[in-house]
Amino acid sequence: MARGAVQQNRSEMICGALRSAILERALLPGMKLPEDSLGERFGASRTIIRQALERLAAEGLVELRHNRGAAVATPSLEEARDLFELRTHTEDLVITRLASGLTEEQRSRLAEHIAREEAALGGPEPLSIRLATEFHILMAELTGSPVLFRYVKELSYRCGLTLSQYSRPHSSNCGIQEHRDILSALQDGDVERARAIARAHLDSVSSRAQFDTGGKNGFSYLDALEPYASGVRDPG
Repeated sequence: MARGAVQQNRSEMICGALRSAILERALLPGMKLPEDSLGERFGASRTIIRQALERLAAEGLVELRHNRGAAVATPSLEEARDLFELRTHTEDLVITRLASGLTEEQRSRLAEHIAREEAALGGPEPLSIRLATEFHILMAELTGSPVLFRYVKELSYRCGLTLSQYSRPHSSNCGIQEHRDILSALQDGDVERARAIARAHLDSVSSRAQFDTGGKNGFSYLDALEPYASGVRDPG
């Protein structure tokens, strides 16, 4: 494999590890992400780390601050409201595309993801939030539209960041049942029912967002990142 391809693949792996760490609250809003420390943690060059951070910045999960380095993004509640409204309209398009003729392969992939959500019940809430977020991204991916996939992914990740940091406790069972109901409506080709369930689902999710003023911002240590970094640094 060419060196450039190897670097890109490694950068994508690090990007995925950092994304999971952010959405699962191992890395908190405002936490600094110094390239040299991340490089040591992942066993990668600063160039590769920078590529991963730039990609996360494009997704709205990281802020690249001039002369101050990178940090986990700190979303505001006002921003979150706009993001959820945009997400609702965008996912209407996703639902319409899928309900027009859901294939067996599409149904199977969505059902498999819901099974992963069920398996995570009783575990850490941030993991459930990440899996719930990825269900919606998967729906967008299955439309086959690069445009819908790109925008739903960005909106979902940014909403997921808000929820992972500022949401009130909730039952994961509710979200999983709503995902089952969406899949059932898609299988039936019932666009309006699927859209209504999805809208109510997102409204319920967004209503849980609230600021956490517990003073967790500004952390500079990266020990919490180790479980995510070890799999990239020492594969196998």
